[in-house]
Amino acid sequence: MQSAAPDVVKMARAVLEIEARAIQDLISTIDERFARAVHMVLDCRGRVVVSGIGKSGHIARKIASTLASTGTPAFFVHPAEASHGDLGMVARDDVFVALSNSGESTELLAIVPLLKRQGAKLIAMTGSAGSTLARESDVHLYAGAAKEACPLNLAPTASTTAALALGDALAVALMQAKGFTQDEFALSHPGGALGRRLLTHVRDVMRTGDDAPRVRDTLSTMDAMLEMSRGRMGMTAIIDSGGRVVGIFTDGDLRRVVQKGADIRSAPIAAVMSHAPRTIGPDKLAAEAVEIMERNKVNQLLVVDSEHQLLGALNMHDLFRAKVI
Repeated sequence: MQSAAPDVVKMARAVLEIEARAIQDLISTIDERFARAVHMVLDCRGRVVVSGIGKSGHIARKIASTLASTGTPAFFVHPAEASHGDLGMVARDDVFVALSNSGESTELLAIVPLLKRQGAKLIAMTGSAGSTLARESDVHLYAGAAKEACPLNLAPTASTTAALALGDALAVALMQAKGFTQDEFALSHPGGALGRRLLTHVRDVMRTGDDAPRVRDTLSTMDAMLEMSRGRMGMTAIIDSGGRVVGIFTDGDLRRVVQKGADIRSAPIAAVMSHAPRTIGPDKLAAEAVEIMERNKVNQLLVVDSEHQLLGALNMHDLFRAKVI
C-alpha cells in the first residue's frame, strides 16, 4: 500500500493541474457574448431557470443556488421532468440557462422548441460551439475543457469544473452589476453562522444601563475596582460629568497599578486609567467589533455615539454567546 502512495499523489496532482488549466483556458473566452448574457439576465423581467442532466444537472443546481443567493431569482428544472409538465414553470419573461458539455443532450433539445414558442430567452453553456444547443441559443458560452481529468478522458471532471466556474463568474458579474449589498446578502442567508455575522449588530449584543460598568473620572481607583467587580466585564468605563467616555480601567490596568505599589484607596482613577480606549458605534456589525478586538488585542469595547457619549459595552464573551464567533 505504501509503495503506491507516490503514484496516488502524482495522479491527484495531475487531476488538479488539468482542472486548473480548464478554468484558466476559459479566461480568454470571456468576451462580448458573456456581456450579452449578463445584460440578458439583467433585462429579464421573470426568473432565471437553469437546467441540465447528469453531471451537468448537478452543476446546474449549484449555479441556480448561487444566482438565487446573490440577488438573481433563479431555480433548477430537471429537463426530463420539464417534458412531463414542469416546463409550465417557465414563462416568456424568463431566461433559460441550459448546461450540456456535448450540447446534444436529448432531454434538453426536446424542450428547446417549446422554449422558443413561449418566447423565453436561451443561454447555452456547452463545450462545443458547433453543437445543436449552441446553434439554437440566443447566447452561447463556452464551458468545456480540452481534456477531462479522468484518465480515460470519459468521466465529466474538468468540463464540469469549468462549467461551475463559469456559472460563478456569471453570478458574481450579475451581483456587481446590480449593486447587490452585504445587507441584501444577509437577508437571503438568515440561518447559521453566516447570517449571524451579517445580521447581528453591536446594538443587538451590547450591555446597556447598569450592566455596562462606569464610574466618574473624579472617583478613586478603589471605586473603579469595585464597579469593575460588580459589572463582571473585566473593565469599567471612565466618564466625565456629561457622560462622555474619557478612559477605561481594565484588569490589566489594575495589575499594573498594584505592581507599581500605588495606593488604590486614594489614587485618583484619572491618574491610572487608560486614555483613548477602543470604541465602536451601535450600528456597526458585531463582526466589526470582533475584528477591532482581534487587531488591537483587547477583550472589551465601549459603545459610544457620535458625541462620544457612553451607550454600552461588550466583550468577547458577549460575542461568543451571540455566536458571532
